[in-house]
Amino acid sequence: MVREEDIEQTGADGLRVSESLVIPRGELVMRATRSSGAGGQHVNKTSSRIEISWNVRESRAITEEQRDRLLGRLASRLNDEGAIRTVASDTRSQLRNREAAERRLAETVAKALVVPKKRKATRRPRAANEARLTEKKKHSDKKRERKRPITD
Repeated sequence: MVREEDIEQTGADGLRVSESLVIPRGELVMRATRSSGAGGQHVNKTSSRIEISWNVRESRAITEEQRDRLLGRLASRLNDEGAIRTVASDTRSQLRNREAAERRLAETVAKALVVPKKRKATRRPRAANEARLTEKKKHSDKKRERKRPITD
């Protein structure tokens, strides 16, 4: 489970994804563009939409095991170069959009890095199996009773 407090933005050093992973700011590519939608003149003259991309294949912040996990789990979201892209244009403020995009990127990466628990194989109890077979037998008897008797 990814906790909200684990995902936080740090200062100039990088984007904190988890206790063990911080993406350096130098690896994040940020681009500001004009936002679409309502907003009147403001939206037509300011670049408040933020697009952040991070190249998973070339990152030096992650281990090979983490890289393999991210490339596998995020395969549908990565471009040809192996970069994941996050966009935010929720507010009129470029700063708040940048924070939102960073938070979304950190959440996506953190969720992809979660190692699923191994399934522990269990046996069906003998009593449950016998109950199932008894129920099947009753059902087949009921169906057999409905058939027409065979006359010679």
